Amino acid sequence: MTDEDALDFAIVVYREDECWDAEPLPVALTSDLHGLIHALRQQPSESGTIGLTAVGDDFFVALRVLGERVDVFLSDIAASWHYPLAQQVLDYLDVPVPDEDELDEILPGEEDVLPVGDLSIFVDLGLDEMELAILSADVTLPPEDVLSSIAARLGFSEPFERAIDSVYG
Repeated sequence: MTDEDALDFAIVVYREDECWDAEPLPVALTSDLHGLIHALRQQPSESGTIGLTAVGDDFFVALRVLGERVDVFLSDIAASWHYPLAQQVLDYLDVPVPDEDELDEILPGEEDVLPVGDLSIFVDLGLDEMELAILSADVTLPPEDVLSSIAARLGFSEPFERAIDSVYG
C-alpha cells in the first residue's frame, strides 16, 4: 500500500457465543474519541468490545470497553501534534501534549515513536505489554499491518480482515 492508498478506518471487534466478529465503523469516528467510545458501548461483547482505529500511515488507537471501564492505547504520542484523535486520547488519559524538545530528550532517533496509554489493554487475551510495545515501535509497518498482527495474536484475524476488506472495497 502506498501513502496515496492509505485510508483512515475504525473497526469494532466483539465476541458473541464464543466467536469473534468485526465490523467497520463510520470513518468520521477516526477523529472523534468520544464517538468511538459511544459506538463501542453500543455493541455488547463477552470479553469487552474492542475498537481498532488507524489514521492513514501515521498512527493507530486501540480501545477496549468492558462495562464502565475504557482502556485506551495510542501508538505514537507525537501524532497529537497533527491529529484531533491523538490529541483527544491524550486529553482522555490526562497526558499533556509534549513539545518537540521534550520528545527529543526521550527519543534518541527521528524514526522512534513513543506509545502512550494502557499497554496491558490485551494482556488477558494473550498479548502482553512488551509485545504491544514492540509492534507499536516498528515504524516500517503501516498501522493497518500492526493492527492485523494484533488481530492475529488475539484470535480474530479473519473477522478483522473481512472488515478491512469492506473498508477498502
